[in-house]
Amino acid sequence: MPEPRPAAAAAGRPAVLARARAALAAGGLVLTGHLGAGRSTLLSALAEECAASGHRVLRCAPARSDRRLPHLGLIDLMAQVRDEELDHLWDPERALLDGVLRRGAGTARPEGGEQLLTLHLALLRVFTELARPCPLLLVVDDAQWLDEPSADALSFVARRSTGGRLAVAAAVRTDPGAGAVHPRPQAAGTAPPHDADVGRHGESPDAVDRAVRLCPGPATTLAVPPMTEPEIAEVLAAHGMRWPRQMAARVRRAAGGNPRFALELARTCQDDGSPVWGRPLTPASVPPLPEALRPYLHDWLAALGAAARRTLLAAGAAAYPTAALLRRAGFAGAADDLREAVRLGLVAPVGDGPVRFTQPLTAVLLYEEAGAEERARVHRALADAATDPVERAQQLASLATGEDAALAALLSEAAAIARRRGARANAAQLGLSAAELTPGTGADSVDRLLTAAEDALAAGDYPLVRRLAHHALRDCRNPADRIRAWMAIIDSSGQAVAEVANVLRYALRDAECCPDLLAQVHYRLAWQAWVAEGSAVRAHPHAVRAARLSREADDWRTHQLGLTLQAAVEFYLGLPEAEDTLRAALTSRADHRALYDHNGPAFVRSRRHLLHDRLDDARAEMRALVYTVRTRGSTESLSQCLASLALVEVHRGRCARALDLAAQSLDVAARAGFSQGPAWHALAVARAAGGDPGEALVAAEQARRHAEDDADRLFLPRALHAEGHVRLVAGESGAALPVLRRVRDLELAQGQGDPAIRRWHSDLAEALVLEGCGVDADELLEQTWKQAVRLGRQGVLATLRRPRALLLEAEGDAEAAVHQLRLAAEQLRELGYPLEEGRTRLALGLLCLRTDDQSGARRELAATHALFTRARAWPWLALTRAAQDQPAPRGTGGPPPATAAVDLDLLTDAERRVAQRVAEGASNREIAAELVVSVKTVEAALTRAYRKLGVRSRVDLTRVVLSLSPARAAPRRARC
Repeated sequence: MPEPRPAAAAAGRPAVLARARAALAAGGLVLTGHLGAGRSTLLSALAEECAASGHRVLRCAPARSDRRLPHLGLIDLMAQVRDEELDHLWDPERALLDGVLRRGAGTARPEGGEQLLTLHLALLRVFTELARPCPLLLVVDDAQWLDEPSADALSFVARRSTGGRLAVAAAVRTDPGAGAVHPRPQAAGTAPPHDADVGRHGESPDAVDRAVRLCPGPATTLAVPPMTEPEIAEVLAAHGMRWPRQMAARVRRAAGGNPRFALELARTCQDDGSPVWGRPLTPASVPPLPEALRPYLHDWLAALGAAARRTLLAAGAAAYPTAALLRRAGFAGAADDLREAVRLGLVAPVGDGPVRFTQPLTAVLLYEEAGAEERARVHRALADAATDPVERAQQLASLATGEDAALAALLSEAAAIARRRGARANAAQLGLSAAELTPGTGADSVDRLLTAAEDALAAGDYPLVRRLAHHALRDCRNPADRIRAWMAIIDSSGQAVAEVANVLRYALRDAECCPDLLAQVHYRLAWQAWVAEGSAVRAHPHAVRAARLSREADDWRTHQLGLTLQAAVEFYLGLPEAEDTLRAALTSRADHRALYDHNGPAFVRSRRHLLHDRLDDARAEMRALVYTVRTRGSTESLSQCLASLALVEVHRGRCARALDLAAQSLDVAARAGFSQGPAWHALAVARAAGGDPGEALVAAEQARRHAEDDADRLFLPRALHAEGHVRLVAGESGAALPVLRRVRDLELAQGQGDPAIRRWHSDLAEALVLEGCGVDADELLEQTWKQAVRLGRQGVLATLRRPRALLLEAEGDAEAAVHQLRLAAEQLRELGYPLEEGRTRLALGLLCLRTDDQSGARRELAATHALFTRARAWPWLALTRAAQDQPAPRGTGGPPPATAAVDLDLLTDAERRVAQRVAEGASNREIAAELVVSVKTVEAALTRAYRKLGVRSRVDLTRVVLSLSPARAAPRRARC
């Protein structure tokens, strides 16, 4: 079975690699994890990094059969050492070592303690000499299978290694299959053979301890965690499988985050993402396992007793398997069986919650290998024991052998219960089972298929939505049902509306001469025009027509959604009728599905509060919406509402809360498998305000990538604005300017007429001024000012005063610039924008310093410090402190302050190296190649250096570095 390539498995794990590097620098690292978790690839990545940085690397990777072959581990390690590198040994040492290594004429073998001591001292001398010219790294993969003589010799060397020139990185496999080989389970009633070598997690009980003893100095044991969905997607992409996020998420869940298992599963998937691995398992849904995985899964289960196997079989067949349910189902020894499974590492420790398999595919193997009669007994027992109607219905469905109208009705009732609970995924599966058991292919079957598709849509299972909808389209002749199916397919595209353009044409054909059906199609056409075509102007007539037609047809849900979309477009275009349209949407008859949707009127009303600078009202509205959507809405609506609430909290200066909400939004999106672009955008904005600027830039780039992948022209400018904002805050106005210009071009092409909808204007104007484009900045400010005055957008007017002040200063009117900044700060304070107020007061304090107004500077910077401290806006607070520490910062083009000489001492070694290379004219990519790090690491170090030195551009940084270290700074090189 192929191991994921190092680049694939390690690239998505920066946090694990960072911790591993730190542990290795201290002397020793032991990586633990299940088969295929990525231990070997992480070891390879670390070894490649060390080799690139000048280390000598020796590796060995023993196999299970090597444990009984003495000194084989040493033979593999020393195979990479040339004969002449052993010439410094004494003759007895050389002869003994050559004999052990089966090398040359050496025939001596260590017999007795004295010869073993001679051998160990010889190895110590060899490794000491090898480490003199450059540090030495020993890499031992699968250390649990290292033979005892080799392990003893390496432990001897580790205990006596001095000087920090020797490091060891080892990996230990900790799944049950890593222990001794067991025969298959015996017949029922007989005890399975247990091996003394098998410990609590299945590994040899001292395997990790043995690996730790191989390491000189303090050794860190680091468990390799399961991969997240984005990491699994990256592994699949590295192997040529660039899948939709939903499919990657499904494979990740089935594989338990194991990259090797995910690759094998992915190779068996069809284009629609089936087969589906998960619970509860049923005879109709259990998929075939990849043949390459079977031997490993058999090893995992080999030590499990027969009774425990039956208990875990039942646990895999239950939707919510608890110890209590298993006992009621007749598994009297369930508690002991589960403890045995926990000891073997097959399930997580069980409390009052459900049984959770550490590797979900072991449950699939148990179910697959059970006979049909045994499966039926388990499902019957679980159905009789279930006190929950949903669990009972699922078990009864597993017992069905053909069409059954009564059982289909029971499953439909259970689906309705699950739907009311908010368990839309369960409702979808129950609805699918009900449709499959419904006799014939009539209206009842089609209705149940489409209801299941709508439940799957709310649960975010988009591949299932499309499969069910296409199934319904084969059987239905009713135009209303066909439109219902087409709408489900369109809505399952999420942000990627461009992917279903053809579907809209089919839906339009089926809806001809039916106003009630045509309204739904025009509603989707409006979204396509705005999202896929990037034109709010073309979207508006479709939204108007959808609202009118649905009102005539008494389709109040579509009517309310159509009015809401019409209002949103009108707000975006800056049309005065937007207020009346939203009022009509809010008072229209509708059910909660439309009212509490992220495309519904309550959501737009919260956005309207932001237009009028009513931040507290926007927060209260969105909090109530989040609460309702958690229990009654779709997962996509929940993610969107959490992201929107995070942005509101950034406006309110609640940075920690914003970070938490944005992270929740991303987690919901990742779990459901729909587009994560809006969540990444919210996280980028929150990190720029109260987190790490380097991480904010990563999040912004992720948001942009998602928007581009989805061909989402509505969201793309928001993602780009986040990226431009982060770069501007980091002092990279030159890099921010083209990004922000692209934002302007996209927004104007869509028809944006209200600058309060997307507030990118002040950032672009500031970047233009900083880059010497004063005429363009003045033109932008004048146009935006007129729009904001016409619409009464006071918050926009206040923020525009900041770049206006920069422009006035550049023109030589510092007094007018000070007046603009003071007026802006006061307006922002009254409106309740603490971060914008602090940003403005910071600019005012720096301007006071440049005009030699020391008292004014101290006053403004103190007020700024207090604002950013209350907001927990750490990046801005760092800039404020840098300004406070430099009482006379230079103006544009001025000399660096004399007191800046202390600042280079504030930089770490990595930051200092990056700053010095920037001063020499190197690009970020060149620096990354020289330092053997990623470009993102260089950007993060550069951002931190900017913050600590109180500078805002590469030019300013170069001036500081050259003035402080003229003897070391090389002449600047020309850049392409």
